[in-house]
Amino acid sequence: MSSRRSMGALAAVCIYMFVFASSARAEDPYRFFDWEVTTGNINPLGVQQQSILINGQFPGPEIDCQTNDNLIVNVHNRLSEPNGLQHRKNSWQDGVSGTNCPIPPGQNFTYQMQAKDQIGSFFYFPSLAFHKAAGGFGAIRIRSRPLIPVPFDPPAGEYTVLIGDWYKTSHKAWHCSYTNFITSRWILALQDMLDSGKQLPSPDGLLINGKGPNSASFTVEQGKKYRLRVSNVGLQSTLNLRIQDHNMTLVEVEGTHTVQNTYSSLDVHAGQSLSVLFTANRPPGVYQITVSTRFAKRALNSSAVLRYAGSSATISEPPPPAGLADDINFSLDQARSIRTNLTASGPRPNPQGSYHYGSINVTRTIRLANSAGRVAGKQRYAVNGVSFVEADTPLKLADYYRISDVFHLGGIPDAPPAGTAAALRSEAAVMDSDYRSFLEIVFENSEDSVQSWHLDGYSVFVVGMDKRAWSEQSRKGYNLVDAVSRCTVQVYPRAWTAVMVALDNVGMWNLRSEDWARRYQGQQFYLRVYTPSHSFRDELPIPSNALRCGRATNASGSSRTLSRY
Repeated sequence: MSSRRSMGALAAVCIYMFVFASSARAEDPYRFFDWEVTTGNINPLGVQQQSILINGQFPGPEIDCQTNDNLIVNVHNRLSEPNGLQHRKNSWQDGVSGTNCPIPPGQNFTYQMQAKDQIGSFFYFPSLAFHKAAGGFGAIRIRSRPLIPVPFDPPAGEYTVLIGDWYKTSHKAWHCSYTNFITSRWILALQDMLDSGKQLPSPDGLLINGKGPNSASFTVEQGKKYRLRVSNVGLQSTLNLRIQDHNMTLVEVEGTHTVQNTYSSLDVHAGQSLSVLFTANRPPGVYQITVSTRFAKRALNSSAVLRYAGSSATISEPPPPAGLADDINFSLDQARSIRTNLTASGPRPNPQGSYHYGSINVTRTIRLANSAGRVAGKQRYAVNGVSFVEADTPLKLADYYRISDVFHLGGIPDAPPAGTAAALRSEAAVMDSDYRSFLEIVFENSEDSVQSWHLDGYSVFVVGMDKRAWSEQSRKGYNLVDAVSRCTVQVYPRAWTAVMVALDNVGMWNLRSEDWARRYQGQQFYLRVYTPSHSFRDELPIPSNALRCGRATNASGSSRTLSRY
């Protein structure tokens, strides 16, 4: 499933699942999930609209599991259109359009996965078309195994906090019936706007766990400590999180235990997840957990209720403003302060700092610049001058069955084109790369908005970020000791962010903007991590239940001889 048309796949940000067909250990438990995906009416901002529901829920049910658990998720698509966790050695079930066929209406698909060597806080969502704007998202919680030490005492309780921007407009056109007379009208919906080449307006509001202002609530007992697992599941906005009159201690970012710094507020960019601890050490009463937009054209705020047990007080005032709404320096300094706890154990007992990424020789530097432009009169977005267009066949299937002319291998250059006025070109572009190479990737943002980037199948070390243009001299400021490892990184306006990543996961992996309109309109591509060995040791075989579509509809058997060693 993708952390992303038939019901497309469900994507996850950003766990690395491992299909266990031949490798799961007998002692690891199985967890079964049966999901029915439908549409239903919701009104979180006071306007009735259709949403994607899972088992009738918005947000969808939480996946609560433990490191190495085997997960079997049977997804039934009851939508009228097609619909789709990231995977270790297994991009076959990554759940994006470049790897998976959509689940046809009225049919089902069973994901078989193992949460191999993973901990942390994540979320899933529908990845195809613009379904993400309609809901279908939910939390993923992967707990450490009992014998693996965690660098903080067990909290008294844990709460999931899914935050995100939201539109009152549906993601697709919908039909309205009016009382006392028969009529109808088609609403220009979000996906229609994008398909017609327009830009989306600013969001209408912010949701917390699928609810509007002061509708979500959390109860705590005075003197006890709690964990909040926070994910920004929205379409585009950077959100600032704070708890009225309480400080937060950051303890985990997307599966990495962090240095335990204390903050009064935290920026959570689109697609990012984190965990904080806080102590209920204030006088009994009600307080607000507030989220506010940052770096946005329109300021939005929303709150949830934090209630001390036994208190009957009510919220009588609106959420306080964010403050420093456009202060890039504040946010940049905060981002640099988030570092890996080198002595803490991750999913295994060995310390997180035992992997010395800073001493590995870089084998390739890739500079990726986002840009905006028009193609055939319509708004498009691009990476290094290339705006991605969907192919008629999933790229992974085309690669496996050696179907020609589906994608352009090498279609994305390693650096942006010279000059600022280069015309955009559109194609199903794939960047080729070698298994076990070690990359330096520099994201360059010459625009005035915050960018958020995600790479499926991997976590990356965020070694540096700064304002102005990147140069080779920028490497002198890299953090080569305790950079945080995560899968979604932000790039500030007219700034850069540098990451390092070991390509140890064979497959076809989506590298995309987490601004979903930009991703939908072309700001993405696929990274093909290739090895000629064709061994089960490096990549698992195509699943026996893999859906086939496009030019792979009638493909059967294997085009390759795979070794088990």
